[in-house]
Amino acid sequence: MPIDLIAELEWRGMLKDVTDRDGLRRHLSTGTRRIYAGLDPTANSLTIGNLVTIMALAHAKRAGHEAVVVIGGGTGLIGDPSGKSAERTLMTRETVLANVEGQRPIYERVLGPVQGPPHVLVNNLDWLGPLSYLDALRDIGKHFSVNMMIQKESVRARLEDREHGISYTEFSYMILQAYDFLHLFREMGVTVQFGGSDQFGNIVAGIDLIRRTFAAERDTGRSQRPAVRDGQDTHTSFGLTWPLVTKADGGKFGKTETGAIWLTPDRTSPYAYYQFWLNATDADAVNWLKVFTFLSKDEIESIVRAHEADPGKREAQRALARAATTIVHGREAMEQAEAAGAALFSGEVASLDEATLREVFENVPRSEHSRVLLGAGIDPVDLLVETQLARSKREAREFLGNGSVSVNGQKIGPETRLNASHLLHGSMMAIRRGKKQWHLAHWA
Repeated sequence: MPIDLIAELEWRGMLKDVTDRDGLRRHLSTGTRRIYAGLDPTANSLTIGNLVTIMALAHAKRAGHEAVVVIGGGTGLIGDPSGKSAERTLMTRETVLANVEGQRPIYERVLGPVQGPPHVLVNNLDWLGPLSYLDALRDIGKHFSVNMMIQKESVRARLEDREHGISYTEFSYMILQAYDFLHLFREMGVTVQFGGSDQFGNIVAGIDLIRRTFAAERDTGRSQRPAVRDGQDTHTSFGLTWPLVTKADGGKFGKTETGAIWLTPDRTSPYAYYQFWLNATDADAVNWLKVFTFLSKDEIESIVRAHEADPGKREAQRALARAATTIVHGREAMEQAEAAGAALFSGEVASLDEATLREVFENVPRSEHSRVLLGAGIDPVDLLVETQLARSKREAREFLGNGSVSVNGQKIGPETRLNASHLLHGSMMAIRRGKKQWHLAHWA
């Protein structure tokens, strides 16, 4: 049964404003449509906040429509003022180009496996770059009212801020994004634009530009027929937005103590990515299952029932972590991340490769030791005191005697002498006291 895209996004909590809901529903039900969303390359990766946009396009693809990703190589040279209280620092062309290339694999990894029509990646520098300033003023700028533009929330807030204000450059961003929609409508038959709720004003501006441009061309006898499709009104376009994703407690989504959660493994590893979702609260996990996975309504409801029956098992978080990590990093990386987490929980860490081991223990206490001492063997009592896993030698002997101490997953007693044979990867010992007290000792 074909997916009703609007209904799908609505139950997932990914629908806020639609320019013409009934009209868009009819439009989507009468043929394969091209739907676009744009993301500016402000970094060489994307965060999980950006992932909402890619997931929305993935749902469009699942519903039988063609997803068009616009990478903002042109608009990224300017900077969107939306959500910013001060002027952005302009990036060089070389930086923007590097960021564009850094982001491309993310779109392919997420959208590639999704069943549906092929998706398309385009760079708006290809059409914004050749646009002359005079042509922009004559053919685009004349359709924009400054009175309307200053009513946009992001612009108005900056105008009222005497310290920062807003430059003409960022003020003009709306015009460039609107022109993106006009160009895509005319050249590729794109009729729908997706975006976050902060983009609604820019989306409406694009729809208005399409209408005004074709009206002006019709009046002057210069009308160009857009790349329309069967059953499509030649001058009709639509916009749809979703609400900002938030945490249930009001905290900022997608942030941890160590920073943002990125979508490339060089900036956030699959293990750290998996752990972010696994550590979600109950309320967040249920909501995020809808937004950041492709699990069906029935599947999610089943997971929620199992979770509510025994919250301690954290079924919702585990399902979220598995599905979300698989989408961005692939099944193999997800399984490795899951195995690493399970090893840390069970204490069986000897099977972890060196890079994963270091990452798993990134936030636990560490200490450096001299390799020379390994020759004669190290008394575990002294080591527990030195690493502060025990407050005294008496307490250390007690812990060792009752079997609550392990090294690399193997329990040790007070008579055990630790030597080079106990090193993982030739340099480390993962010492555990009880269930949660860990220390990573390194021998140089």
